[in-house]
Amino acid sequence: MLPPSALAALLAASIWQEPAPDPVPAQVAPPPEVRAAPKRWRVEVEAGPVWSARNDVRIPGDGGTEFSFEDLTGSGPWPIARATVEWDLNDKHGLRLLYAPVRTDGTGTLNEPVFFDGVQFAPGEAEGRYRFDTWRLAWRYRFHESERWTWRAGLTGLLRDASIEVRQGSLSARKDDLGFVPLLNLTGEWRFEDRWTAILDFEGAAAPQGRALDLSLRLAYDIDDRSSVAVGWRTIEGGADNDEVYTFSWFNALVVSYAYRF
Repeated sequence: MLPPSALAALLAASIWQEPAPDPVPAQVAPPPEVRAAPKRWRVEVEAGPVWSARNDVRIPGDGGTEFSFEDLTGSGPWPIARATVEWDLNDKHGLRLLYAPVRTDGTGTLNEPVFFDGVQFAPGEAEGRYRFDTWRLAWRYRFHESERWTWRAGLTGLLRDASIEVRQGSLSARKDDLGFVPLLNLTGEWRFEDRWTAILDFEGAAAPQGRALDLSLRLAYDIDDRSSVAVGWRTIEGGADNDEVYTFSWFNALVVSYAYRF
């Protein structure tokens, strides 16, 4: 049996025993990084004034009278607009659907007798209407991307719905043209500043029977991570030379656009 002094020391030790240290809290893993979903869709509307630099017509191509349609419509300006929808299928492949109408009209003077689409028009005042509307579906492949540069190239299918009409008194003649044209496309983007991008966009092709070209150079500014505005110059040139029609036109436009990504 322990002496009283030893029992007192043991009891005091049990009472004054230092408390056990608090357990180290478990490390809480940081939440996984939340990545924003990629913005696969982009819509853009563009508008501005357009001027005619050339619009030569001969219908039919092997027997009509060649004349400048600007004699009737003048050289402009007229309003022009287009709408574009883009869809990135993945990081490399994408589709673009575009509607681009061009319309000019006016009243002018025929300087000589004109045989147009089977109708003989006399020299004098006449009215002209020109329409060249296109629907385009493009496949594009992103073949280069860096911090500053992005390049895409691919193929475009263009469906044209065009007409040329001349009216003079009770006489009128109109040539309609509906057809399909395959084109090549190329787009280059240079992000030279944090919010600023220079954009080159081209669609075109050429053959012995004719050619088509749509080229723009624009400067874009990112308002935020979804929307941007751009301003620039667009030129549209081309035509056809065959037994049915001879028509070559060239238009230049100053354009502004607004784009939204989602």
